[in-house]
Amino acid sequence: MYLADSRHAPASDDAAPAPRPGRPARIAATVLALGTVSLVTDVSSEMVTAVLPLYLVTALHVSPLGFGVLDGVYNGATVVVRLLGGLLADRPPHGAGTDGGGPHGAAEGEGPDGAGARGWGRHKAVAAAGYGLSALCKPALLLARTTPVLGLVLAVDRVGKGLRTAPRDALISLATPPERRARAFGVHRAMDTAGALAGPLLAFLVLRAAPGGYHAVFTVSACVAALGVLVLVLFVPRHPAGTAPLTAALPAGRPVARLLRLPGLRRVTLCAALLGLATLSDSFVYLLAQRRLDLPTGWFPLLPLGTAAVYLLLAVPLGAAGDRFGRRRVFVLGHLALLGGYAVLLLRPAGGAAPACAVLALHGLFYAATDGMLAAATASAVPAAQRGAGLALVGTGQAAGRFGCSLAVGVLWARWGDGAALAVVAGALVGAVVLAVRVLGPGGGAEPAGDGAAAGGCDGAPADGRGRV
Repeated sequence: MYLADSRHAPASDDAAPAPRPGRPARIAATVLALGTVSLVTDVSSEMVTAVLPLYLVTALHVSPLGFGVLDGVYNGATVVVRLLGGLLADRPPHGAGTDGGGPHGAAEGEGPDGAGARGWGRHKAVAAAGYGLSALCKPALLLARTTPVLGLVLAVDRVGKGLRTAPRDALISLATPPERRARAFGVHRAMDTAGALAGPLLAFLVLRAAPGGYHAVFTVSACVAALGVLVLVLFVPRHPAGTAPLTAALPAGRPVARLLRLPGLRRVTLCAALLGLATLSDSFVYLLAQRRLDLPTGWFPLLPLGTAAVYLLLAVPLGAAGDRFGRRRVFVLGHLALLGGYAVLLLRPAGGAAPACAVLALHGLFYAATDGMLAAATASAVPAAQRGAGLALVGTGQAAGRFGCSLAVGVLWARWGDGAALAVVAGALVGAVVLAVRVLGPGGGAEPAGDGAAAGGCDGAPADGRGRV
């Protein structure tokens, strides 16, 4: 809608103008502000993530099965609340009537793709609630002395993440024209990953100063998390400048059923769930790398740095490549890189440092090629008025798949060892990639009506003047 009808383009700082020839398009201020929030929050989160597996196994003496359950909770607690966060963010404000807009709720005063200001205030409020809940859980880790209590704290922390993710990504997509979304998500993910780089490094330095001081790590993490919430409240705008509230009713029917009637979104959700079932969590990847490649335990907190460094370097260029050459191709490439990392761990080559670097590089490439790409493809498959819920639905499918994968790996590891568990996951990933390619089809999905003629198909290739990809 942004390019299809210039009358609806707001004079907003967040609605990026068309770039001049030879000059890259600027990133919306909202995207940069949210990137800063994610950067600070990720410093806090990754401090905990970097030491948590070692803390559970060495300090609390949790068994592989218990670790699998806790890791499943950590990755799967977002399944229900992620969808709830998207639905809450998409709810129209009190007084929104039925007196305007087209079939998807487009009205005068729209944002870059017909969203308008209606959802901005609620999206920010739901995201702030999620960030705040996660921040409160960091000091609670200091009080968790048993596995059940720790599991509860981790579950609540992930509930906060589930609430904030879809509204945050919806804000990014609504502030960016469709043809530049993969790049915008790439910039956000790069800033997020800068925090993921700093978090493990800070945890490493804390543990160097106080060996075994896991509680010191949790304390510093709590302070940084509070700073992230403060940045969100002060610097992320509640409404984009120059837009009017959207007063349009959403189509009737149950929200999830309404979303699943969109064929492009159904395909993306199914692919996310299938691939999630065959994707090891970060904790399992780092724990397997440390054990199978005989790495010193003192260097364990630094393992996420390798993944984060590659992610930081490649997130923006791979996002731009997805916009130009097709998001489906880049997405599949990322999963092939992950499969290569699993193969290195299975082969267990001699000399732990070089194979470990290869695993971490492939792991970072996987994230750079898939994380923002999945969000951009989802945004192109769902109308703007349902953007938060659509992103949440795909994220829910992915989180549910990863929850099942963590539980299965924990059982397999406890029964037959880590090698057997890894081999099963690698085989499942091969099958999931093949199925995903077939489900996505040649175009990777359909572009919804009202989301901008310039966006092309969900696969991300630009359309020509006749609307063909």
